[in-house]
Amino acid sequence: MPSGSTRRRGVFDLPAKEARVAELNALIGVPGFWDDQRGAQRILREADGLQGELTLWGDLDSRATGLEELADMAAEADDAEMLAEIERDAEALRVSFERERTALLFSGEYDQRGALVTISAGAGGTEATDWAEMLLRMFLRWAERHRFSTEVLDQTEGEQTGLKSVTFDVDGRRAYGWLRAERGVHRLVRISPYDSQKRRQTTFALIEVMPEVEDVAEVELDWDEIRVENYRSSGAGGQHVQKTNSAVRLTHVPTGIVVTCQNERSATQNRETAAKVLAARLLERHLEEKEIELRKLKGEHVEAGWGNQIRSYVLHPYQMVKDHRTGVETSNTASVLDGDLDVFMAAELEREATGAPLLGAPEPA
Repeated sequence: MPSGSTRRRGVFDLPAKEARVAELNALIGVPGFWDDQRGAQRILREADGLQGELTLWGDLDSRATGLEELADMAAEADDAEMLAEIERDAEALRVSFERERTALLFSGEYDQRGALVTISAGAGGTEATDWAEMLLRMFLRWAERHRFSTEVLDQTEGEQTGLKSVTFDVDGRRAYGWLRAERGVHRLVRISPYDSQKRRQTTFALIEVMPEVEDVAEVELDWDEIRVENYRSSGAGGQHVQKTNSAVRLTHVPTGIVVTCQNERSATQNRETAAKVLAARLLERHLEEKEIELRKLKGEHVEAGWGNQIRSYVLHPYQMVKDHRTGVETSNTASVLDGDLDVFMAAELEREATGAPLLGAPEPA
């Protein structure tokens, strides 16, 4: 059973939420509030959401207080039947509490949305591309457990096996809220099946997670700043290799972000999909910049991209998956690689929500 739950703390501050509701209600009463329709709707949604949380937690608190009083009465009366009923009600209350407590982890602006995920193999040739494909299977299995639909949007295959990179869509409520906990470098340690000398190998893959852009107005793509190139689709050969220049590469010149798509049959479809991914990348870049600034204000050390090793999957000389941010670990590596990731994700989301510090760098395998 993964460990690390003892470090968790509460993830809500009701007085702060009450103060925020009062602040928002004051803004709603200001003359000219509706002059900015989009901004007004955003404030109303936030106020309604916070008020709903306050009502819900107030109800849970009242239920807990009522059960506590009933338990005292039943104990004094030595009423075994009443105590048994109170235990059943207390268990139902515990389930409700845990469900709503988990829901609080998804309070970010984009957490309720679907996600776009990119896996990039690190240096290491065949071993690295095989690891990228293993991670793709792991995340697709995780999505299946949550009944999320998935679609591979673009992939570049390895020279011998596996994937150099792959981008896929995960469609479902809170998909981004869950998957944003997986951003960073995932490290694999094992005896490589591709090494004739059976040496232990360490390899890496980078996971990038972006929220789906639902409204084109959120991220305005200026096509004067985007270089569009068409080229012939590549692959392992066979019927899926296109004979025409239907693959599309978009380069956002100001940022240097490059997006490709070659999975669709036509250049028009590939361009539409690539634009969707580019918009998501630009949105995620904006969110990352805000996050980095916040961490700097907190005095946290900030490392982006390949410097951020978040989890190790050790298959030799022992079996262990360990998250280096939260300390959560398990020896059931097969289950994790088959998509059992929720305990790792929830621990990291709660660490972020409570402002708990990162534990540190990975230990040598």
